Amino acid sequence: MNITAKITGIEYKPKLTSELEVFDFDKFNINTLPSNCLINYDGFSFGLSKWVSPKRTRSYPYERVYNTLGTAKRITVIPIIKDEGKKGDRDFIQWDTVSLMSLLDVFVVFAYYQTAEKHKTRANKITNQQFDNELVKTKISEIKNYHSSALHWNLSEIEKSFPELIQKAKAAYQNIGKNYNIEFHSIEGIEKFANQFINGVRKFMQTSRQKAKDAQNRERQTIQPKEALSTLTKATITIENYLGGKYYFTTDEIQIKKDKIFLIEAKHSKISVLPSIGDIKDGLLKMILYTNLKDVTINGKVYKAVPVIKLTSTKLAEKITLENIELNKRQKEILRKLFEEAKENNFQIIIEKAE
Repeated sequence: MNITAKITGIEYKPKLTSELEVFDFDKFNINTLPSNCLINYDGFSFGLSKWVSPKRTRSYPYERVYNTLGTAKRITVIPIIKDEGKKGDRDFIQWDTVSLMSLLDVFVVFAYYQTAEKHKTRANKITNQQFDNELVKTKISEIKNYHSSALHWNLSEIEKSFPELIQKAKAAYQNIGKNYNIEFHSIEGIEKFANQFINGVRKFMQTSRQKAKDAQNRERQTIQPKEALSTLTKATITIENYLGGKYYFTTDEIQIKKDKIFLIEAKHSKISVLPSIGDIKDGLLKMILYTNLKDVTINGKVYKAVPVIKLTSTKLAEKITLENIELNKRQKEILRKLFEEAKENNFQIIIEKAE
């Protein structure tokens, strides 16, 4: 089943954001900063997050971005390429990541890894990759004086900086390989990635979207280890926004009741009564999208979307409510804020024992 929908704008008030530590820009080093924080820069304050991989399914990047959504201006740093060596993964940034950040009004600093260390135990693998800090500082300085939208910045940066940035990344990995006698993935892969930008971003958009659609179809047929579903009903959902971006997601579960379709994002834990805070915040980024859907359609029929975040655990004895669940102080505070966020933004929460 494929659901189509549109987003014309984002209205959402996060409540579960973490308190961010504050750092001054004069001592800025992107490599030593936490994954999300606040930066003060001559009276210019902004939320900063960083990704360790351009791939969205690694290391909870959505949680990092989510934690900065309560700030007036937010910036995220994303490597455009990450190659861990021939024995590791290699990932490239995708158009829909950029489009989603634009939709959330997040300025992206596109970066590359300049240095790394040889893995101590695994051949042809590197670790502790470090961004080019001067590049990141320069881009943040430009954003400080930039008065248009995150969308315009992100599109402009792809047009202007990607060709040179890709070559810098390629050269950096070649130097790392030479210094440590490390084999990386084929250089042709980087060249193929670079060729997408010769005539602007259109080919980049098309290639990325096809990959996203392929991944969407694979996910629809797969139950992940972190999912414990009461039904096996998955559906693809293709969201088009006013920026021209398309997002290809897979709902964990759906339920249709008359003219309503319940879009259920499921998070599961085997070892705790609640899933991890990272899992929950990852799910909340889906709620930001789902609560702003319009024109939700299946085979030409329009439905009213009801977003749901479902938390399951093997540690629970029965279906529970906020009043009767046995939790520690931190878990109670997480749930209190989560229910507050759900009420504020019109989505539902289900907490139950895993089937």
